[in-house]
Amino acid sequence: MKLSVVMPVYNEAATLRTVLDQVALAPLPSGMELEMIVVDNGSTDGSLEIARSFCRMSQTRGAPEVRLLTCAIRGKGSAVREGLTHVTGDVVLIQDADLEYDVNDYPLLLEPILAGHTDFVLGSRHLSAGTWKIREFAKSPINSFVFNLGGLFFHGLFNALYGVRLTDPTTMYKVFRRSCLEGLTFHARRFDFDYELLGKLIRKGYKPLEVGVNYCSRGFAEGKKIRIWADPWTWVLAIVRFRYSPL
Repeated sequence: MKLSVVMPVYNEAATLRTVLDQVALAPLPSGMELEMIVVDNGSTDGSLEIARSFCRMSQTRGAPEVRLLTCAIRGKGSAVREGLTHVTGDVVLIQDADLEYDVNDYPLLLEPILAGHTDFVLGSRHLSAGTWKIREFAKSPINSFVFNLGGLFFHGLFNALYGVRLTDPTTMYKVFRRSCLEGLTFHARRFDFDYELLGKLIRKGYKPLEVGVNYCSRGFAEGKKIRIWADPWTWVLAIVRFRYSPL
């Protein structure tokens, strides 16, 4: 078995090397190989150079297989889509290049798939936190409230349209068998890709199993990329559009 970790990167120089090292050393089930696919999305802060250095190091030290790609079309969704076209593993996991999530949760995410209980797992931040208030921006409590309240709205809208009861549709940790992607085409370019990927997998018949994962939110001062006044409108459109558009 091989795990393909797809990591989109855009201006994450402050955390990228740490995350790359953590993923390379992440605990995996015995005998499982690791493939890291890093997709730079036009970084201007030195992230690409950090990724290149890590790739050179991995080749000389016998580290996991690492492939570095570039994606000229800006947006996290575009970068993830590019990465998905290159995966060769049996199981795919999406990993951000910041430090909000914990790679030590990999065994929890992989176990239900490897045990044959499901083909699709979501790492739920809400299940672990036990609350809808998962975002805490120390320097901006108003933004924290807006993001948490917005999460309730968007999650509720998604659940209502797709007939599911998920606690965390927008989690970064989406883990699935590569075969789940067969026959699907994707179009979203930014954070609306979360809804397109999840929605199309559900419509194809893959009901996700949620497991609780650790989460440490970061604010805009730490590099959060969401455009608070522009992106939410694309999420509403994506939730509705991909509920009814062709797979």
